Amino acid sequence: MRRALIPLLFLVAGCTRTGGNAPVRVGSKAFTESVILGELVTFLAQDAGGRAEHRRQLGGTQVLWNALLAGEIDVYPDYTGTIAREILGGAGSDEESLRVALAKRGVVISRPLGFSNTYAVGMKEEAAARLGIRTLSDLARHPELRFGFSSEFMDRSDGWPSLQARYHLPQQEARGLDHDLAYRGLESGTLDATDLYSTDAEIRYYHLRVLVDDLHHFPDYHAVLLARADLATRAGRAHASIRRLEGSIDEAAMIALNARAKLDRLPESVVAADFLAERLGVHADARRESFLRPLLRHTGQHLALVAVSLGAAILFAIPLGILASRRPRLGRLILAGTGIVQTIPSLALLVFMIPLLGIGAPPAIVALFLYSLLPIVRNTCTGLTDIAPSMRESAEALGLPPLARLWRVELPLASRAIVAGVKTSAVINVGTATLGALVGAGGYGQPILTGIRLDDVGLILQGAVPAAVLALAVELLFDRLERLVVPRGLRLPVSA
Repeated sequence: MRRALIPLLFLVAGCTRTGGNAPVRVGSKAFTESVILGELVTFLAQDAGGRAEHRRQLGGTQVLWNALLAGEIDVYPDYTGTIAREILGGAGSDEESLRVALAKRGVVISRPLGFSNTYAVGMKEEAAARLGIRTLSDLARHPELRFGFSSEFMDRSDGWPSLQARYHLPQQEARGLDHDLAYRGLESGTLDATDLYSTDAEIRYYHLRVLVDDLHHFPDYHAVLLARADLATRAGRAHASIRRLEGSIDEAAMIALNARAKLDRLPESVVAADFLAERLGVHADARRESFLRPLLRHTGQHLALVAVSLGAAILFAIPLGILASRRPRLGRLILAGTGIVQTIPSLALLVFMIPLLGIGAPPAIVALFLYSLLPIVRNTCTGLTDIAPSMRESAEALGLPPLARLWRVELPLASRAIVAGVKTSAVINVGTATLGALVGAGGYGQPILTGIRLDDVGLILQGAVPAAVLALAVELLFDRLERLVVPRGLRLPVSA
């Protein structure tokens, strides 16, 4: 009886204060199926007369979960096995257990959407047949096999470490790589086995054999929606409309949707709109954008990320460089600190920022700011300490106070080195800013990530080429700036 009341309680929650019509922020992970589900949720929220924004391909499970808890997004698609293992740390994966555990965190879970996207391990059919491999246990007889798994699978509690222990697999090394690139590794022969999602269209396209999980290592991964508990009161009509997805997508339908996006190269918005029109009678506006419009949007986003972060770095790093040149002991600490920041992997630094700053531009700007410090601080310090003592003595002999000496003599003499440091930071900044797309900051990284995911070289080039052009433009801009900032005497070539 209690179990039967759960869907009713969810319905009542969804209909409470249905007059609420606040904007709905939808998130999705960085793989095609999640993006399609995010588009479906977005269109259904809009169909209820509300406003909805899809923050697509934001990264992995923890990025989306932290964004949900922080209120940066309101709803996103996930899977019961992932929720139980990765979010709740081993809680029961049945619907009742998940619902109770999530409610304590201010999150509600929908009923299953109708399909299960289970983790699996696959090989090329020809290779598996030749070696007689049908189950995961069979892999133990072939220690020579080369494994490559998606980066998230490498560290998940239900991923490679526990899989290796469960099946006593002798393979000690497994490469971590992007999920979509792993399929190309199988096709090219550089990999022998990789992790799969059971609804991936590539399984049939690349003629893969899905190995039987004979020891039942992987739990069920029923697709569901996770939403903030207050969404029903803030946007009741949209919330009720989103719930129409429950039980509406079977496994065959999801595989077909993935195939249309990944193999037929249709935009996820078009794929989602066609499904809603056919299955639910919902007509969504999924107009395809021209090449110019997204290019201008991504350019504006990328320029904003670079300009704000670099401007802040210049204002902060030059005084730090001056201080480092004046106080050598403190200067060593300053240079060491900025150097340590430079060694932190950019993706890790972005993820660290999410609990503090949420998703979008702020964490990307702070990360880019931190990465821009070292070249400017180091060049400022070096430029000032390399000034000939005779030049300093001449300035002192003229009776200039310390601040005037710094402003009128020392900084102009060090200007060439300072500008070179700023130019280095700017060029690095342009390239690193492409990773901002992983936390919803947009920019040129957006088409690059989408192109990698869809194996679309054209999309990759739509981000990579403008980023390279922008880096060259920045280089030329600072060459011109050097002529304005650096005194003419310092720019004259030294005669032999």
